[in-house]
Amino acid sequence: MNDLDQKINTHFPGLVVRKDLVKTVKGNAIVPSYVLEYLLGQYCATSDEPTIQTGIETVKDILAKHYVHRNEAGLIRSNIKEKGRYKVIDRISVDLNDKKDVYEAQFSNLGIKEVLVDSGTVKKHPKLLVGGVWCIADLEYEFTEDKSASPWVLSTLKPIQLSHFDFDGYVEARKQFTTDEWIDMLVQSIGFNPEMFGKRSKLTQLIRLIPFCERNYNLIELGPKGTGKSHIYSEFSPHGILISGGEVTVPKLFVNNSTGKIGLVGYWDCVAFDEFAGKQKRVDKALVDIMKNYMANKSFSRGVETLGAEASMVFVGNTQHTVPYMLKHSDLFCELPNKFYDSAFLDRIHFYIPGWEVDIIRGEMFSNGYGFVVDYLAEILRSLRNHDYSDRYKEHFSLSSDISTRDRDGINKTFSGLMKILFPHGGATKEEVEELLRFAIEGRKRVKDQLMRIDSTYGNVRFAYLDAGGQIKPVTTLEEEEYPNHYHKTIAGGEEGAITDAAQASAPPAPSEPLAPAEPVLKEKHLTFQENQKGLSFDALLGPYLKEATTITVTDPYIRLFYQTRNFMEFLETVVKHKAPDEEVSVHLVTTEDEFKGEQQKENFEKIKESASAVGVNFTWEFDGTGTIHARHILTDHGWKISLDRGLDIFQHYEMNDAFTFANRLQQYRPCKAFEVTFIKTGGSKNGH
Repeated sequence: MNDLDQKINTHFPGLVVRKDLVKTVKGNAIVPSYVLEYLLGQYCATSDEPTIQTGIETVKDILAKHYVHRNEAGLIRSNIKEKGRYKVIDRISVDLNDKKDVYEAQFSNLGIKEVLVDSGTVKKHPKLLVGGVWCIADLEYEFTEDKSASPWVLSTLKPIQLSHFDFDGYVEARKQFTTDEWIDMLVQSIGFNPEMFGKRSKLTQLIRLIPFCERNYNLIELGPKGTGKSHIYSEFSPHGILISGGEVTVPKLFVNNSTGKIGLVGYWDCVAFDEFAGKQKRVDKALVDIMKNYMANKSFSRGVETLGAEASMVFVGNTQHTVPYMLKHSDLFCELPNKFYDSAFLDRIHFYIPGWEVDIIRGEMFSNGYGFVVDYLAEILRSLRNHDYSDRYKEHFSLSSDISTRDRDGINKTFSGLMKILFPHGGATKEEVEELLRFAIEGRKRVKDQLMRIDSTYGNVRFAYLDAGGQIKPVTTLEEEEYPNHYHKTIAGGEEGAITDAAQASAPPAPSEPLAPAEPVLKEKHLTFQENQKGLSFDALLGPYLKEATTITVTDPYIRLFYQTRNFMEFLETVVKHKAPDEEVSVHLVTTEDEFKGEQQKENFEKIKESASAVGVNFTWEFDGTGTIHARHILTDHGWKISLDRGLDIFQHYEMNDAFTFANRLQQYRPCKAFEVTFIKTGGSKNGH
């Protein structure tokens, strides 16, 4: 266990579980994670290895005996008949049989219907009436001669969710963690290894939790397949339900006028629509209209009566095209069905998660550290729905006056949700508040900027905020920084919008275009890059400044691990591409020796030296014995110093072992880490640059 895992176990004893155990016990059971973690929480919520092993066996045993596989349902029904009484784990839904005036349960895997349920149970657990709930139930079998009576009797039923928790204790324990530790713990609770994500990517994952802790929060996430968009809504919380976008009807979602039965929004905290994208999907216009009204006013009509509900709405779908393609030819909502491609509907969305920034899920991204038992976290988030943190930025910042009420609502709700998740105890610094506020503004700006393309009646809005001193701080989306030439087009008006000089100066072009302008004179400059920005390569960023140098010295203390050495090799490739075939270049590396794998490190450098000499590069290296080098820079003998605050480690994790991904082959398709680079003229120019 690392330090964070130990800290988690100290402050949340019995409420956390090792996240890799879920896979260990799941086997071929088609059951949500929160059901498994509920059981693991009963038997494995500890850091004691022998107890964990015994607990795993117990949970496996419980699943083997009591979880109902559809193909073994006949055997379990026979068990109940022979034993008279048996415990099962199954998804149970209940309906009122108005002819007999009784409630009847249906067990989805066990395949039995018309099991009598008493009114008290239904009143206690109303969600049984809509969509069904995973439960541990005791079933009895009593055969009777009465043809109309069912032999099945439900004796006890316990929904699989936490019955109580101590909110004050949770808030107190939160105070023991730094902000970064807490973010990592939440990322581990979702099931991911935080080391694989940058800060922006972690926040993006946490945005997916806001619908569980904010009432009436409307969220959309569109992006490539395989990024885990719908996972959280189906597996994470007993208070959320995931439905296929094609199966939604007005009666199912809102109200059945013939029976008066309220639909999903009346019972669930979060209703998520899977597979929401797809131009060809048929959609009921009446559904879009009632959804528009509900998303704006938190209410819907049933005949003459108006009913309120507080379910958050989440829409997830796959995109077919790259971001620059969508921006050039249409907009970032272009994949939606035509009836939903409606500016009034889209204007009600509070945040657009840029799904193209989320990595495709790979095996190495899963966590084997500790995180909350998910149903515990689900209950915490649910209780936070009663709080409002949306004004927590107002002592430091105010929103620009031309941001409309609807934009403000979106920004405030996202900000409130992030504050609840990260700072339930308060205690955020001004810088932390600012970071969350900027993120909340960016997600709403992404919606509004696309609306202005779809509908020319939307006026231009300056998304900015002011600090206490009245200084205006503008906010841009990452796509705007990456593709300014496409982003500022208004498709509706067919004209090019104004692109500010500042945006052009700070933005690298799209991956298909060279980063460095074809300028005869190299200039001193300072560039800043955001996390997840793409379109970057050593060739474009550094290449022009290395051209015609005959001696290059790289000082970077972190060329030790395999991926760091590979980065260095790619830097040498840039040197080779920019030198004349009949010239030789000397490259000297100053780094530190790895204390565990020093021999391997030297062996790798020897291989690089041998391979470099064949292409006209004389590679030498030295280990700094003092252990005091912190600076990371590149010096050339023709008068340039390139200062990199992260050294050559500017790219995020990508699948190095997969030869068939473009991120492996071409740097400009990798998301980068947040970093800064400064180009400084040192004099001593031998070529008069």
